Amino acid sequence: MFEPNKKRYLTRGVDAEIPLEIQLFLWNAIDHMSEPKDYLQVFRLSDVNGLQVIEHTAEQPEYQMQYILTQIEKPVTTKIYCIDSEEYCTMLLAEEY
Repeated sequence: MFEPNKKRYLTRGVDAEIPLEIQLFLWNAIDHMSEPKDYLQVFRLSDVNGLQVIEHTAEQPEYQMQYILTQIEKPVTTKIYCIDSEEYCTMLLAEEY
């Protein structure tokens, strides 16, 4: 799942609302997970005292990691899904699912 050479797409919502540096960080977080990886990766983004906080979770196998990004000028609050459909991977806002 989520092989680095697999095509990766994002929705218009992600393109419009999520800064490129956060998009790249999320793909990188998936790339650096140990195997096996769930087909569904969930990211909850929040603004805590002006810092971008990202909670990364998956169900099978159970996974949880928290990141704090200090270089993001305007932190984002939303939920993002990354889905591996075997042919390609897609990053989308939860409300676009």
